[in-house]
Amino acid sequence: MADGRATTRRVRGLPTLGLVVALVLMGLAMAVPAAADWNVRVNSFPPIHAEWQPRVGWTTPAALVLACCAVGYAHRWARTLSWSRLLVGSFVAGLLWMLSLALIDGWSGVGHILTTDYEYLQTAREVTDLTDFFDGWVARIRYGPDNLPVHIAGHPAGALLFFVVLTRVGLGGGLAAGLVVTALAATTAVAVLVTLRTLGAEELARRAAPFLVFGPAAIWQSVSADAMFAAVAAWGVAALALAATRRSWTWSVVAGLLLGYCVMLSYGLVLLGVLAVAVMIVARSFFPMAIAVVAACLVVLAFAVAGFAWWEAYPALHDRYYAGVGGRRPPEYWMWANFAALLFCSGPLLGAGVAQLLGRWRDHLTGAGTRVVALLSGAGVLMVVLADLSQMSRAEVERIWLPFVPWLMLSCALLPSRWRRVGLVVQVVAALLIAHLLAPTW
Repeated sequence: MADGRATTRRVRGLPTLGLVVALVLMGLAMAVPAAADWNVRVNSFPPIHAEWQPRVGWTTPAALVLACCAVGYAHRWARTLSWSRLLVGSFVAGLLWMLSLALIDGWSGVGHILTTDYEYLQTAREVTDLTDFFDGWVARIRYGPDNLPVHIAGHPAGALLFFVVLTRVGLGGGLAAGLVVTALAATTAVAVLVTLRTLGAEELARRAAPFLVFGPAAIWQSVSADAMFAAVAAWGVAALALAATRRSWTWSVVAGLLLGYCVMLSYGLVLLGVLAVAVMIVARSFFPMAIAVVAACLVVLAFAVAGFAWWEAYPALHDRYYAGVGGRRPPEYWMWANFAALLFCSGPLLGAGVAQLLGRWRDHLTGAGTRVVALLSGAGVLMVVLADLSQMSRAEVERIWLPFVPWLMLSCALLPSRWRRVGLVVQVVAALLIAHLLAPTW
């Protein structure tokens, strides 16, 4: 009896332990460089790429109203709305939440970042011949007199192609492109919810919905192309779930094309293979695997035919990264501070969710819905760990983690109901504080 009560107390204490660890890690990542006078080669507020800039803006009241509505009603609406209304509501609420936080800085909060020298739009406007540009791409990744801007060099050609297309259709202005990225980002939660329901976990999807919509990740979703990457990835995974459960050739091809394009958006998204395998394990069907792999390879080969070979570009990027600031950022800090940056992006409640996920792993695998969430969120944990160990993500990872954050946040659906209610308060408060105290530069 005594052993049983002790075990129960330990189980109940898992979320508390996880949240405390998360907050301590975030605190240490901020305090250690200042206390030790340690130059970790990032802007003035490590571990995230941001400046300390307390302020309020004209959308601050809207953000506060949305936060109060989320805390007061999000869980109930997620539980009681019809499925179609939940999907529409998640999109609309997510879009409003992102814009309310971004527009604290006025319209420049949406339109400025993508137009900087480091980003895509300036180069996209200059591209007149894609094939010619692709042919010279790899040679211009390494440092030289005509080297590519940071984000162009740091990503495969699919990322630039997206913005070239926006420019060609008249959406190449900073504000227009920023709004397109934000709108796409708002569909990410919808795609994750579709994935869960397809795999038989609608109840858990409803529990997870508020955490997929409201949180600090929205701060970066309005200003970062990685938010677009996250949306493409989420819809690719949703298509894969449909392909596996329906044994559909069509959905298998769609999944392969989307996930293949993800490989051409960010080198780190190769890790989506971990999540793809988890989806097929949950669905108990590997039917889409061969078809999706072939379709994904066709996307990569199409870019190679056009002049951009992924397997040639990645070694060149590795050289440039370590020849530049990446090679000067101390790994003894970033190996653990990367996770603190993730917590700034996801919100500290992720610590409670992951503790609950890992601490009760076997229990979660026994329930149909909890098994889905445990395996998909567990895949998210594994992807982040592998990315960190690669040593190709020192700093700036608050935006790089965006494609992985939704799958990690599913772990919050495993928390007890009291924790979910209080946890949403933690998430929106964290988002409001970060948005009003810090100015992200990515």
